[in-house]
Amino acid sequence: MAGKEATVYILDLGAPMGKKRHGRDHTDLEWALEYVWDKITTTVATGRKTALMSVIGCRTDKSDLNGVMEEAEGYENITVFSELKQYLLSDIRRLQNKLKPSKTNEGDLISALAVAVQLMDSATQNKAGKPLKYDRRIIIVTDGRGEMDDGDLDDIAMKIKDTEAPIEIVLLGVDFDDPDYGYKEEDKDAAKANNEEVLKGFVEKCNGNFGTLAEAVEQLNIPRLKQPRPIPSFKGELTLGDPQKFDAALTIHVERYPCTMLAKPPTASSFVVRTDLGTSGLSDRSSATIVGEDHPMSDLAAVRHQRDYQIDDPEEPGTKKNVELEELEKGYEYGRTAVHIAESNLNVVKLETEPSLRIVGFAREEEFKRYLPMSRTNYIVPQRTNQMAQLGLSSFIHALHEGGLYAVARLVTKENKPPIMVLLSPRIEPDFECLIDVELPFEEDMRRYKFPPLDRKLTVSGKVITEHKDLPNADLTAAMGAYVDAMDLSTFSKDEDGNPDEYAKPEDTYAPLVHRINHIIRWRATHSDPTLTIPDPPEILMKYSNPPSDLVERANSILESLKVASDVKKVPPKVKGRGKRNRSEREKPISGLDIDALLGNPTQVKIDPANLVPSFKQALAVTDDLAAIQSAADAMAKEIRNLVKNSVGESAYGRALEAVRVMRDELTELEEPEMYNNFVREFKKELLEDALNGDRREMWWRVRGSKYGLIDQKRSLVSDVTEKEADDFYKT
Repeated sequence: MAGKEATVYILDLGAPMGKKRHGRDHTDLEWALEYVWDKITTTVATGRKTALMSVIGCRTDKSDLNGVMEEAEGYENITVFSELKQYLLSDIRRLQNKLKPSKTNEGDLISALAVAVQLMDSATQNKAGKPLKYDRRIIIVTDGRGEMDDGDLDDIAMKIKDTEAPIEIVLLGVDFDDPDYGYKEEDKDAAKANNEEVLKGFVEKCNGNFGTLAEAVEQLNIPRLKQPRPIPSFKGELTLGDPQKFDAALTIHVERYPCTMLAKPPTASSFVVRTDLGTSGLSDRSSATIVGEDHPMSDLAAVRHQRDYQIDDPEEPGTKKNVELEELEKGYEYGRTAVHIAESNLNVVKLETEPSLRIVGFAREEEFKRYLPMSRTNYIVPQRTNQMAQLGLSSFIHALHEGGLYAVARLVTKENKPPIMVLLSPRIEPDFECLIDVELPFEEDMRRYKFPPLDRKLTVSGKVITEHKDLPNADLTAAMGAYVDAMDLSTFSKDEDGNPDEYAKPEDTYAPLVHRINHIIRWRATHSDPTLTIPDPPEILMKYSNPPSDLVERANSILESLKVASDVKKVPPKVKGRGKRNRSEREKPISGLDIDALLGNPTQVKIDPANLVPSFKQALAVTDDLAAIQSAADAMAKEIRNLVKNSVGESAYGRALEAVRVMRDELTELEEPEMYNNFVREFKKELLEDALNGDRREMWWRVRGSKYGLIDQKRSLVSDVTEKEADDFYKT
């Protein structure tokens, strides 16, 4: 669980902050708010009730200390917008309307700092005045153009450095000089330069951080990695041998912590409009905990999920009745049959285990296959404050390392939990030693697949063929090897000394999905207007989405050689939305043979009831004439009706449905959807009116269930049937 923290933002809202300087297209305050909003929204997104925040405005038009301290001389033009509390979306929206440039330059930044310290003390102390365990932080953003009374700076610095309750100070200045960052403002005002020196000296006395706003804003696009507090998944003994039977058995008290965790993007939640019924307690979670009671979104309620169980009612056949979960028994699928196992029998086959970590064997490093791990990695470290455990585990780790061995162990993390087999690998660093474990598969987990070799072919008689059209020849192999070497990223980049270095190191890359979604959520929290365009992803997220252009250009000639060696031919793209109305547009066979010429170039093919689908396709393939296509469609429609009319029960419905599908697909491809639409409208009418030799409604339900209705504009651009008309066709 994350610790408690309290952050106070002091924001300079003086009139000079409303001006645009140094060629920027936004004001100094808008620039500063990019940093402030990013910090606030990031904290709000965590949803932690122990992350308290407050915002204080300096050089505001009015004065409002919000009860933090009594109104007194020297504290004019200071506004406390809120006490230290958990911020919600509603607080952000209210604060947006208040953080505007004022019309005055009056107001003392040092006095605002004193108010922030008083606010921090009152909110993070108990009734006895003793400080609580909070991480305290004050962040100041100013342009340094106002007047400051620095007479009490030393006393404030001593208060901030209080050993019992220290406060971290972060000061960011608009256009402040920063030699470390390499920024210096030219033609700086003398008063501002003096204020910078005073503030810099004050921050150094407080052991705080002083910097220019430009650097802070530039670093906003760098994703912030979450480092959760590690939670042990196992605390117990690492044993080699049975300590209950042998005195020489090895026993070390250890703890197991996660080494890596999968980062997932935040998930969306579903809400419904709150009604009188919805406010009576049916919601699992109050929307006030999400957006605040006074926010316009408070009329939303979280969706409540409810699961019901039903069985066939033996007293009323054809109906079902509700039953409770406790009345149901578990069944296990065996083929297509449910096998019931009573709870009493299930306990017999359940393995009773106790938490343990027992070494069962050892394996050499070179014998371990990298495809075997089945889980994320974990650290195994000695028990805290146990020197004997630290010494024993360190000796075991060094023994594995010097012997080039891995240990195989049986792990049970909780009582009665199924055991798993783990591989223990030693890891030794200058100031850290541990074992790294990863889960190994059982025999039942292995999936062995056989694939033919890539460099040879085996005939039925056992002969080995190394030259074949499906096998790469020597030229292709050499060309591919050269291209792989040319696209090598391991030495493409340069380090600080100009030496070759790896490009796209794991520590320099970020998950675009996770950080992009978080970026958009934070942006939308402060930009509620739905007409605004979502900003582009930060450059750092897209940096490694494509190979470096210099590397691609350098390897282009080698790629062309590879294309020649592999005999690559470009396939023309298939144009969507255009059918094959003309025979010349239809696909030619790969062999290049003119099948029509070989068959005597027939101009018309009769629809054969015994060979319905192939003859229909052939009839469409040999003609471009619209009348001939219509004639083939009519003949196909007639045979479909005959199949339904002469069907004994439902025996011929399957053939008729397949013929409907083929007719629909072929006429769609030829951009003649109206021919099919006319047929299916009449066909539906005949089926529902018993015009095809009796009740044939079952055939209509099959057509409807297969979605073989009207061809709409989504399926064919030349159709005059809308999607809504196509949907309504199934309903009426």
